[in-house]
Amino acid sequence: MGVDKLDTVRKLLVKAERAATGAEAETYTAKAMELMARHGIDAALLAAARPDTDRVGPQRIEMQDPYSAGKARLLGWTASALGCRWVLHGAWGGKVAAVTVFGHASDRERVELLYTSLQLQASTQLVRVRPAWPGESVAAYRRSWLHGFAVEVHRRLSSAEDRAAASAAEPAADGPGVALVLADRRERVDRAYAAAFPRLGTARRTVLSGSGCAAGARAGERADLGGGTGIDTGRRRTLGAGRWA
Repeated sequence: MGVDKLDTVRKLLVKAERAATGAEAETYTAKAMELMARHGIDAALLAAARPDTDRVGPQRIEMQDPYSAGKARLLGWTASALGCRWVLHGAWGGKVAAVTVFGHASDRERVELLYTSLQLQASTQLVRVRPAWPGESVAAYRRSWLHGFAVEVHRRLSSAEDRAAASAAEPAADGPGVALVLADRRERVDRAYAAAFPRLGTARRTVLSGSGCAAGARAGERADLGGGTGIDTGRRRTLGAGRWA
């Protein structure tokens, strides 16, 4: 992503994080999404002509407690929606030590930028949320709240990616179509991912007892998303339990 555009997106995300009202945050959200979506398609087409400018590779991001497993899912599902694969490290006892995001450099950049903002937004709200029933564990409620937040963020990001891909203008007649470029990007990520992580186990699906999922989903619906860059290839992106190394 160009330096100027990336700086503008960062500023929009900061304004959304500090917005006094939901309506104000949504204004900044829409601007950030539009900018990232437009530039994401441009970056994909540029990389199709010059593959060396956008190499596929890994980026490891450390997770911090509390709620490291929930943060890992938020990162992983954000990465999945933005055209990347992801791997859990040190997943044990409801905690995760780190997540490796695997994909094109420009997509990994988008994931890191967006996840940093989303984690801040979620963490700021987590310290305030409480279950309606006084007998329910606050920690369990917050874990389920974060799960709902991550699910809704993934849904919104996936929809934004699909819309950006569908509305993208076709390039000149001598260039490849947008859909073909995006499909080729996904295929290259899948091949490189399989070669880099040939012996991954499948993490167990998360079972949460708290009642905060719906409230978390509503917060995820309001969260600022600086994404929407058209990396869909026609295959349905689904939530997964992740892979662990």
